[in-house]
Amino acid sequence: MKPKSIYVKDIKSGDKVNEVFLAAEKNLAYSQKGAPYLNLRLRDRTGDVDGKVWENALTWEKVFKKGDLIRIQARALSFKNAIQLSIIELGKVEDGEVELADYFPVARGDLAAMYSGILGYVEQVKTPCLSALLRSFFEDETLTALFRRAPAAKGFHHVYIGGLLEHTLSVVRLLDLAAGHYRGIDRDLLIAGGILHDIGKIYEFSYERIVEYSDPGRLIGHIVMGVEMVDRKIAAIPDFPEAVAMELRHLILSHHGILEYGSPKRPKTLEALIVHFMDDLDAKVNAFQETIRDARDEESDWTPYHRLFDRFIYKGRTSRDAQTPVPVKPPDLAPPVGGDGS
Repeated sequence: MKPKSIYVKDIKSGDKVNEVFLAAEKNLAYSQKGAPYLNLRLRDRTGDVDGKVWENALTWEKVFKKGDLIRIQARALSFKNAIQLSIIELGKVEDGEVELADYFPVARGDLAAMYSGILGYVEQVKTPCLSALLRSFFEDETLTALFRRAPAAKGFHHVYIGGLLEHTLSVVRLLDLAAGHYRGIDRDLLIAGGILHDIGKIYEFSYERIVEYSDPGRLIGHIVMGVEMVDRKIAAIPDFPEAVAMELRHLILSHHGILEYGSPKRPKTLEALIVHFMDDLDAKVNAFQETIRDARDEESDWTPYHRLFDRFIYKGRTSRDAQTPVPVKPPDLAPPVGGDGS
């Protein structure tokens, strides 16, 4: 088994590249003159890079399918502040010829430590019904195995193995800070909602080789699927308070914030409002960070145009590559704000 000679993150403009990548996207397109060409999105565990096949596209298009491993011969170019590979030759590679772990992006943090962090928050929830609910989820070995591996999205944020775990822990940490900052917050409900807000994503996506929507993911979606999962667990817990169940369902149903983003309800409780904004913040910060990481052309201080953000992003100091944060308990400098007399 030949070791990988170059990773996506190390490719520079002008490099000659002869290496294996995962074909994460594959589309046949036509130029204005009607000439066929292939658009590829190539991937390894360090990131993605665009590839183009300009010559003999119809022939090469038959050689492989989306999700295959392919060896390419190409030259790296700089195009609109990003690296692009102009591919001359390619061929399909069998799984046994390479180390598969080299081709699937994984969260940069320690997955075991992040999972322990989630379990630590589960232990902190003392409201009996919510504690029982969380334990019923995290004592389910099949479910937790999926939770530890699932990505958080298909194309916007935390799009890698362990992404859902990383995103969930980050959101819960932010919620914990908010619970200590504002008065009148039900911390246990907030933490439980943070842990479970995206739980439906373990079934929304298939992610053996590339992240794709499952049939239930397309037809139902993780918000409704998450509520259904919570309801099934609640049904097995005797005397679970309906009022608590209703508020927890609302946290999940409203966490996308607005109807246009897929939430059937807008946040109508303090806890739901906070979960929505912390979820949104963490997703967007991660998307910013990943966009900056992917823009490796050192000649520009700006990333390529980001379609979803509808803007270019300033890279600024390239040394500020985001690292997995070390949790630090903030000092108790002031009492919580909000409520009567504040």
